[in-house]
Amino acid sequence: MVSGAQVRGARAMLRLTVSELAERSSVAPNTVVRVVAEKPVNTGTLSAFQQVLEAAGVIFMPENGEGPGVRLRKAASPANSNGKD
Repeated sequence: MVSGAQVRGARAMLRLTVSELAERSSVAPNTVVRVVAEKPVNTGTLSAFQQVLEAAGVIFMPENGEGPGVRLRKAASPANSNGKD
């Protein structure tokens, strides 16, 4: 399950406001604030955030001894990248 810190980092990387993440996740904005502040929320809420953020291009990395992480998926390269039409 993702952590509040991961949600906070993912939201920052995507430049999503609290309101934007709340709307996309179908939750109240104060629920986003609770999550990023590491306050208790139900697992369904965390799952909704994870699904929305992954769909937007975030990869959540599990704990590996250094702590959990988050990064952006590599952008897809253009279909015709050789400069010719």
